[in-house]
Amino acid sequence: MGGSASSQLDESKCTYIRGKTEAAIKNFSPYYSRQYSVAFCNHVRSEVEQQRDLTSQFLKTKPPLEPGTVLYEGELLQFAEDIKKWKERYVVVKNDFAVESYENREAYQKGAPPKSRILPAGGKVLTSEDEYNLLSDRHFPDPIASNEKENMQPFVVLPKEFPVYLWQPFLRHGYFCFQDAADQKKFSALLSDCIRHLNHDYMKQTTFEAQAFLEAVQFFRQEKGHYGSWEMVTGDEVQILSNLVMEELMPTLQTDILPKMKGKKNDRKRAWFGLLEEAYHLVQHRVSEGLSALKEECRALTKGLEGTIRSDMDQIVNSKNFLIGKIKAMVAQPAERSCAESVQPFLGSILEELMGPVSSGFSELRSLFEKEVDELSQSFQTTKDSAQLKEHLEQLMDLPLDSVKMEPCYNKVNLLQEHLQDLKSRFRFPHIDLVVQRTQNYMQELMENAVFTFEQLLSPHLQGEASKTTVAIEKVKLRVLKQYDYDSSTIRKRIFQEALVQITLPTLQKALASVCKPELQKYEQYIFADHTNMIHVENVYEEILHQILLDESLKVIKEAAILKKHNLFEDNMALPSESVSSLTDLKTPAGSNQASPARRASAVLPGVSESEILSNEVFQEAGEMKQPEVPSPLAREEGLSLPVSSPPPDGDRQVIDSSIDGPVVNLVATEVTAGALGTHLSQPELEETPEDREPTQEDEEPRSAAGSLKELRNLLTVTAEVTEESAVLEVEKDTHEEALVPQDIEKEEEATQIDTEASQASASGQDNCEESEVGEGEAHGPTPKAEASGVELGEFPDAQPTCGGLSEGAWGPDPTEELERQESLLRVSSQGMPLDWAPLKEEGPCALWRLRLCP
Repeated sequence: MGGSASSQLDESKCTYIRGKTEAAIKNFSPYYSRQYSVAFCNHVRSEVEQQRDLTSQFLKTKPPLEPGTVLYEGELLQFAEDIKKWKERYVVVKNDFAVESYENREAYQKGAPPKSRILPAGGKVLTSEDEYNLLSDRHFPDPIASNEKENMQPFVVLPKEFPVYLWQPFLRHGYFCFQDAADQKKFSALLSDCIRHLNHDYMKQTTFEAQAFLEAVQFFRQEKGHYGSWEMVTGDEVQILSNLVMEELMPTLQTDILPKMKGKKNDRKRAWFGLLEEAYHLVQHRVSEGLSALKEECRALTKGLEGTIRSDMDQIVNSKNFLIGKIKAMVAQPAERSCAESVQPFLGSILEELMGPVSSGFSELRSLFEKEVDELSQSFQTTKDSAQLKEHLEQLMDLPLDSVKMEPCYNKVNLLQEHLQDLKSRFRFPHIDLVVQRTQNYMQELMENAVFTFEQLLSPHLQGEASKTTVAIEKVKLRVLKQYDYDSSTIRKRIFQEALVQITLPTLQKALASVCKPELQKYEQYIFADHTNMIHVENVYEEILHQILLDESLKVIKEAAILKKHNLFEDNMALPSESVSSLTDLKTPAGSNQASPARRASAVLPGVSESEILSNEVFQEAGEMKQPEVPSPLAREEGLSLPVSSPPPDGDRQVIDSSIDGPVVNLVATEVTAGALGTHLSQPELEETPEDREPTQEDEEPRSAAGSLKELRNLLTVTAEVTEESAVLEVEKDTHEEALVPQDIEKEEEATQIDTEASQASASGQDNCEESEVGEGEAHGPTPKAEASGVELGEFPDAQPTCGGLSEGAWGPDPTEELERQESLLRVSSQGMPLDWAPLKEEGPCALWRLRLCP
């Protein structure tokens, strides 16, 4: 077979392939050079502005495996292509996901080179001969009609009953055989894991070079009329670019070589696969050399640009923002029309089809973790053996790498292949398997983080009494499950967001290509000559289209979260605090970029039964985390920081009014009379500015009890009465809570719950004083802003000292200190908008004030 393939690929064909490869690299080079300088500029900008990745998660991130970690090793039968025979081989798979075959175990242990080394990127795993024959025939465009007798002959005669076929697009296929079904399943599941990682690990890289390469491939293919995802973006840079070249070469090879092949179908087929492999290796060699030289040129170019980028950063950013505004104005109308016709009506139904299989996969993953921990706990309760417990804990840490145990979870997501069939015709999105594999990789990462967090939290409790260890196992399990639920929601929303944009973007790009793309050239006049390498109108145009679809996708995802579909959480949910090293030390470390400081949870997580609620010994604090979606460069550029004015220096009583003519402001309220608006805030939250967090596309409504900030937002205009004496800074309260023992915290939580219930029962007469105040306020008539918004809101009259038990001096501290606390509390803004104070009523000893947006 080797001789047949070699004779078909003679010197003239090799010269032709080399020439086509060099031409492809030359055509690709301008795209890569442009994207390299743009990506480098963004990289320097993020470094200068000290942008941080603020992706929220509660589970600890498991450190990566050490290079060379062995995932699989064992003896099996492999078909050796060189001698066309089945041979016993010792196969080893490490965490570079290459399948290496050795003569025997001794050869591997002595460090001998492998007999073969397969990188199965872009491959498919099959365990049925019929399935393999169908797939291989589909990629062998045989020009000669074959009779049925030839078709019935096996391509490879199997020595055992349980085969595993590894199909690859441009390489010879791999054939393995096993004695029993269990070994077959273990190896096939492992191969699938290798393919998933090799397909997508490069695309997850955050280096600017990787981002530049992927952008260049996208623009390169768009020039040829290919929009959207491409199934051959698998593997690393050399493999992806080689796939691009092979895509262009295939028609010529099929036309020139296939008709000249002689012999039986299986022989021609084998020769064709061998020929493709030889051509592919030749292409890879030339691509590797060409890409290395191209990278060196780009690195030299960016070294010269770095000084300009750093010195002109403000000018570059302003220039790009100006360009964004101009192109947005041009794109807005046709994009809105195209979205309304071709995208918006289908986003909801696509999301529904995505949510089912993806969420069932993550639910199965949760059940698997819980089952494994329960088995570990039951075993320890029986044996009381600490050494055995540590052994079982090590086995639990290997769970994410156990392909057989993880496979049922992955299989749930495979249902997307059936659910999203309509996308192939409506959106011309045939590559659903890429969405499936990316989701499965996220699942594996989440399981890694779950078992790692469990091990980290449990470790300090392994040396104690057996009864205490058993209790600790259960508490840690429940804690990790709560954190898993939050992280699962975060990751699934990211999956849905990526998938919705990936599916619909080609439709928008095609619809606007003829209308908007020809107009782009005239916008180049707005870019300074010195900045033409750092700003490109095509990139800005693509970012705007991406942002439009991202906004639309976030809307439907937000609606699903509000409806609690598939246990999705809303952003700003009150949730358990982030992972820490022990059960007793639960304070958020200073300077943590993972979570804003703790705000006590006011409700049980949706979808979590009461039996899963942990005691305060485990959850001494609860955290509220902002869950940012992946921000685009546009979102980052639009983040602004504006000041907040201090409250008025005088007046014993103040009224906070959130009436605005724009978006609703998330006001941070002080503690209100009778605890009606009792929201806990700690000092770092109050001091957080928009620079401390990346802006999201939309501000989500925080989860809160009735009579809380949610009502402020729903009413749009709310007037709340606060005495100066009652405006105690919540930081003091949080500091006090941190110093309390768990029992005291539990008592305080009960008291807070009682206060909340009391505030919600104002209609029943328990808050008569507050009712009387509201009644008197209504007699005075609503404020002008309240009338404009159509909401009847009364001004509060001067307070009676005994109302609500808040008599003068009841709070104790000096009034000057209280005023300073108020000023500190109100130094906060929502969405970077400034707040100011305006008088509502100045006569009398008690003045009324309104918190409003500065004009």
